Amino acid sequence: MDQLAERLDSINRVTGRLVRWLALVMVLVQFGVVLLRYVFGISSIAVNESVLYMHAALFMLGAGYTLLVDDHVRVDIFQSRASDRGKARIDLAGHILLLIPSMLALLYWSWPSVRNAWAIYEGPISVGGIPAVFLLKTLIPAFCILLLVQSLACLMRNLARLRA
Repeated sequence: MDQLAERLDSINRVTGRLVRWLALVMVLVQFGVVLLRYVFGISSIAVNESVLYMHAALFMLGAGYTLLVDDHVRVDIFQSRASDRGKARIDLAGHILLLIPSMLALLYWSWPSVRNAWAIYEGPISVGGIPAVFLLKTLIPAFCILLLVQSLACLMRNLARLRA
């Protein structure tokens, strides 16, 4: 079970290592946008939208990695005082009752929109923008799948902690 959890972890580990570079690129592009606009008086809707696309990709694709490294938002009302077994039980309940059902619901309800966006290769948000809203919408199922994969790995580890 540990080997399978490690393989599942590797998916988000690789994704996180790739996506983290978007933060740097996003900052540099945003700096370029500000420089071009306020120093040279040049503006581009597509370049502005590229920052939005990178921001969306950074957060949506990085969510599974955040769960992997345990840096996600956690309400520590019960968790902070619990034993290791108690923490494993709380995590199991959170994954089974909250995370997995919500990701499955989001995946189910967003899929028609994503499918339709790909069917027509949905165009830009604004006139002159990036003609790839279908790619932006694809981040939603990718987000769900990456979180589901990481949730399964966490479930396996918590079950192993409870058995030990």
